Amino acid sequence: MLEHGGNLHDAIAHFGRPREEWIDLSTGINPQSYPVPPLSADAWHHLPEISPALAAAAEAYYGAPRLLPVAGTQAAIQALPRLRTPSRVVVAAPAYAEHVHCWAQAGHEVREVTYDELASAVAHCDVMVICNPNNPTGTTIAPEILLTWAEQLALRKGWLVVDEAFCDTVPQLSVAAWSDRPELIVLRSVGKFFGLAGLRLGFVAAHPALLSALSDVLGPWSVSGPAQDIGCAALADHSWQQTMRKHLLSAGERLRNLLASHGISTSGSALYQWWSEPQAQAFWHHMAQRGIWVRLFTRGPCGIRLGLPQSETDWQRLEQALAAWTALGKRE
Repeated sequence: MLEHGGNLHDAIAHFGRPREEWIDLSTGINPQSYPVPPLSADAWHHLPEISPALAAAAEAYYGAPRLLPVAGTQAAIQALPRLRTPSRVVVAAPAYAEHVHCWAQAGHEVREVTYDELASAVAHCDVMVICNPNNPTGTTIAPEILLTWAEQLALRKGWLVVDEAFCDTVPQLSVAAWSDRPELIVLRSVGKFFGLAGLRLGFVAAHPALLSALSDVLGPWSVSGPAQDIGCAALADHSWQQTMRKHLLSAGERLRNLLASHGISTSGSALYQWWSEPQAQAFWHHMAQRGIWVRLFTRGPCGIRLGLPQSETDWQRLEQALAAWTALGKRE
C-alpha cells in the first residue's frame, strides 16, 4: 500500500507525541468541515440503494449530465483500469500516486510525464490521466485544452481521465459539463472541499455506458446510507459553499504569504501549498519535532506539501516553527 498524508498514527508512533499535541497539515483536506446534520433512521436501517435526491444534488452542484456516486474517488481510481484491455497510459506527474499504481497493477503500460510534456504525449497514448488542479503542485490546465486532448483521444477510442478532487474553489476549471462524451471521465470528491474525507463519498461523471460498466464492477450498495444523507445536504447547501469558498481562497493566500515571508516560494491551491525542497527530509523532521505533521515527497523531485491550519493557535505554531527553520538556515 502506498504512503499518503493523514497518517497521524505513524507520527505518534515515530515521535512519541500524543495525538492531541499534533497539528496535521499532511493533507489537503479543509480543516473547517461541513456541519453534519442529524441523520434519518432510514439512513441506518435500509440497504443503501442510490438516492435520486443525492444524484440530483450532485448533478446540479458539479454541472454534470450524469454521475455515479462512489465510496470516495479512490474506489473509482482502482476500478477504472479494470474496464479497459491493456492500454498505453500516460499520467501527468507529479500527481496523486494511486493513479500510476492502479493502472500499472492492472497490467497497463504506464508512463509518467510532466505537465509541460502532456501536449506532445497525447498522440502516443490510449489513456491520459490528469489531476486538475494538480495535487501536489497546484498546476492547472484550461478546460479548452483538456477538451481538445479528449477529442484527439476519442479518435482511437481512448480516455481522458480528469481528477478534479481540488476543483471546488476554482469551478471554472471543471470539464464535468462535457462528461457525457464517451472519451471523457471526471472524478469529483466530497472529502476535500467539504472536509468530509471520512465520509468516503465521491462521484464519477462520464458517459452512461461507462457509468453502467463501472457500477457493475463496484457492485450494489457501494455508498453507505449515512454518506448519502450527509452528501445530499452538503451538495445542496449553497450558502455554506459560497462562504467557505471565499474563506479557503483567503486562507490559501495567507499560507502562501506566510511561507514567502520565510523565503519559501510555493505553488498550490486554496487548500495546500507545495514546493521543491532540497532539505525536504530535514524540514519534515524539524516540523515533526514541533508537533506539526507535513507531507514529505521523496519520489521524484523532493518536496513538501502543507495544508491549512485549523485555528489561530495552529497558525501561530506554524509561524513559530517556520521562524525556527529560517533561523537554523541562517546559522548554518
